[in-house]
Amino acid sequence: MAYQYARLGAKILITARRENRLKEVVAKAKSLGAQEAHYVAGDMGKAEDCERTIQAAREKFGRLDYLVLNHMGSNFKSLQDKFHEGKSWDQDPNMDFFVDFLNINLVSYVRLASLALPLLKESSGRIVAVSSGFGKIPWPNLSYYCASKFALDGFFSSLRVELMKAGQDVSVTLAVLGYIGTPNVVHSLQNTPEMLDIVAPVNQTAMAIIRGGATRAREVYYPFSIWPLTKFGTLMPQMFDYLTSKIDLVPES
Repeated sequence: MAYQYARLGAKILITARRENRLKEVVAKAKSLGAQEAHYVAGDMGKAEDCERTIQAAREKFGRLDYLVLNHMGSNFKSLQDKFHEGKSWDQDPNMDFFVDFLNINLVSYVRLASLALPLLKESSGRIVAVSSGFGKIPWPNLSYYCASKFALDGFFSSLRVELMKAGQDVSVTLAVLGYIGTPNVVHSLQNTPEMLDIVAPVNQTAMAIIRGGATRAREVYYPFSIWPLTKFGTLMPQMFDYLTSKIDLVPES
């Protein structure tokens, strides 16, 4: 998404934990046409790093038009390993991991949005929160993951209505994603090559999310096949529960 925004000539600021990777992305973004590109090295599980990130945007740009929330992580273990353990919650009720996971993958989203709202109100800006089909449908052995994604939907959908009620021209877009062809996903599906047919290209996914934010869409479903799946789960929940109890798929990390 940073590269796609760069191609559109945007001024961008990105944040992640790995400073060396941030430097590479910023350099490439500039080469692709970004007016400006900056980074903040930080851990979104830490309140002070969230605050530094929004403050950096205020200082660098003097305004904020888009806040795109798309980070994920854990301080306890590799999420790739956690996803592929395939343990149900009753087999591994790890509350320390659960609290840490929600802090990074839910609370920090709320914190960043709250810190950014004064700037976004001034610019009639946009919030884009990247979620998952697992935020619309329950899935076995991913209770902690579904919990964070369902909660993102609940919070940002409610925030959207609150802003509308207050007459604030700040849009909230929720991106509901299926399988996306990131390196981790492609690697995890090497033993099931037939699954690669349903994996969406990264660049097209990025553009779908960007387009949704730009047009102030309420929700973006990508690939579109994730939309009927979520609706099926809503319309026929008992049958969906039965079917999902018989299969085992994991999301990307």
